[in-house]
Amino acid sequence: MILSHRAVLEAQKAEARKEIFAKIQPGDVLDGKVARLTNFGAFVDLGGVDGLVHVSQISFDHVDKPSDVLKVGQDVKVKVLNLDPDRNRISLSIKATLPEPWDGIEEKAPVDSVLTGTVRRLTNFGAFVEVFPGVEGLVHISQISHEHIGTPADVLKEGQEVQVKVLSVDPSAHRLGLSIKALTEAPEGAHEEERGNNRPRRNNNGGNNRGRRGGNGGRTNIPAEYQQDDSGFSLGDILGDALKDAGKDNDNK
Repeated sequence: MILSHRAVLEAQKAEARKEIFAKIQPGDVLDGKVARLTNFGAFVDLGGVDGLVHVSQISFDHVDKPSDVLKVGQDVKVKVLNLDPDRNRISLSIKATLPEPWDGIEEKAPVDSVLTGTVRRLTNFGAFVEVFPGVEGLVHISQISHEHIGTPADVLKEGQEVQVKVLSVDPSAHRLGLSIKALTEAPEGAHEEERGNNRPRRNNNGGNNRGRRGGNGGRTNIPAEYQQDDSGFSLGDILGDALKDAGKDNDNK
């Protein structure tokens, strides 16, 4: 007689998988234990079946490696995101069981309050600064410095710690308008320069863009990357005074 303990274990695991897949549904919150850690996530034992918590689903804060915040054997709560019985795969999330970072944002970041944050992303139109784990606000390029700058990367870098003043809060849209220059003293003559930059530009004969070859009828050209931006900010927020200038030209037609 040839016996196989491994075959018995495999049969037990198969039965456990069948039972778990039969009783859980997406949206369920379960208790589990961290079984294994990899560079791309953590495998959590749900009682005989492992589910994967991808690194992006561990925390609202940025996580480089799962081992930075989790350890094998740690008890965790997870939410079921997706089930694939045919492939024996369960997608899980830890951060979905945590409080939403934007809850109470009006109390945590009221207008005119000063916060310390970290520059997470730089774009042509501004810098996204994380002020709380999972909460980013936009510092429009016009709010970075009193002096003219070509791009935010000229004066800021990702990972840099900065102080910002809250200009606007929109909890429903998950948007924060921030300013760096509001916390610095304007150099002499800066206000006059800013007013000059905000005046509508005209051609030499007093006409608007509509009269120029290749003109766009006073409209502002919107680069494709701005149109596709998924930050949650409107084109008015992203382009700042550019749309205001266009509007003034239209009014003067």
